Amino acid sequence: MEPTREWTHEQLESDSVSKKDIASFLQENASGQFLLDNKLNGKLAIVAKNSKREKLVDAYEKLFETKSFRGDEAVDAASLTKVAKTDESEKTSSKEAAPVEAEVVQYKKLEIMKKGNKTSFPRKGDMVAVWYTGTLEDGKVFDTNIGKKKAQPLKFKVGTNRVIRGWDEALLTMSKGEKCKIFVEAPWAYGKKGVEGVIPPNANLIFEIELVSID
Repeated sequence: MEPTREWTHEQLESDSVSKKDIASFLQENASGQFLLDNKLNGKLAIVAKNSKREKLVDAYEKLFETKSFRGDEAVDAASLTKVAKTDESEKTSSKEAAPVEAEVVQYKKLEIMKKGNKTSFPRKGDMVAVWYTGTLEDGKVFDTNIGKKKAQPLKFKVGTNRVIRGWDEALLTMSKGEKCKIFVEAPWAYGKKGVEGVIPPNANLIFEIELVSID
């Protein structure tokens, strides 16, 4: 679904819209390839700080011209989460450049088991409902909300840290009705601690997730 333009060209070039707001809009609505091509992937704070306003405005305009919006394609988060060098940092010597914290954690969509409607995609803050099954890499199921007595889909606001980051990232690429299998590395799951008696420390996890509804 095509997002609504939020600002005019004049507003974008003025101080009434912050660079962080523009960068946030782009990261929420642009396709992964568009972000990579325009070096807008990586941590929002770093992208906003290092990107020139002119570059962000140009990318905003280009997004609507090319209609390169986020879809429900499988996204290789390994590449999306690498911090891109900005034009400004490329002109700066390694001695003068401020250290950039690179993202190394990731999730990966392994398989789309059932296609969604390809029109309704959740945005950060939307209430979603999902069926899910989580397994360890050896295939052992550690949690599911399917098949239980009076089972109901799990509901939460996506993109607000209510669930593990791997879920937040994956669900924002899914359309209503889609069911997929995702692989989540430990740092985007339960990390070094794991869950006592359930998930070992530093465990990579596999989930089957079905997006039932978006409110």
